[in-house]
Amino acid sequence: MSGTKLYEGKAKILFTTDDPNILLSRYKDDATAFNALKKGTIANKGEMNCAITSHIFQYLEAQGIATHFIKQVSPNEIQVTAVKILPIEVVVRNIAAGSICKRLGLAQGQPLKKPLVEFFYKNDDLGDPLITDAHVAMLDLATPEQVAQLKQLALDINHHLQIFFDRCNLILVDFKVEIGVDADGHLLLADEISPDTCRLWDKAIADPTARIMDKDRFRQDLGNVAEAYQEVMKRVLAAIS
Repeated sequence: MSGTKLYEGKAKILFTTDDPNILLSRYKDDATAFNALKKGTIANKGEMNCAITSHIFQYLEAQGIATHFIKQVSPNEIQVTAVKILPIEVVVRNIAAGSICKRLGLAQGQPLKKPLVEFFYKNDDLGDPLITDAHVAMLDLATPEQVAQLKQLALDINHHLQIFFDRCNLILVDFKVEIGVDADGHLLLADEISPDTCRLWDKAIADPTARIMDKDRFRQDLGNVAEAYQEVMKRVLAAIS
């Protein structure tokens, strides 16, 4: 049973439980883009992202990646370990897409020589700006040790996700993760991994628009958003079973 609402974000609501170290995360159907300047709803998105995240987090746990996931308790709710989220979005890019193309003049779809890890300051008022290690230190967002751990953790997650999504006949273009610190000071993968937070392209489709299987379909008004999420969920569940 959920208790008091602690926090409501763009895609999820966090509630207390009877155990102070365990929270309930409820996934919403709301969709946002461009720092919430664009808003909408994707039918059954909450349930689909909840199922996708639950299965992928369990897969990552089996690969040795520590997460905040405990168990899925309803179609759109999971129990998670209570953590303090670091105010840093960690982005890993394998192929150039989105903002990096605008910033650096890279061609959309250009493969990168090696995975690139970027940090963004989680601050809606500032538009989540790109930050360097020096900015992290100046703003006291994380310790130098945590920064090094974040980078390695991001690359480890990327390695395992690339293998997993390849089994789903999907290309992992890029993704963002949030990392939390638990009561013992350990870093845990938190939030979610879903078409909301990953760019995923269908390996079997060459058309640059038709192959998109993620929230870019919502961002770019491409249509068939729920259908793309549904297909990703179907492939994820099939790959896990």
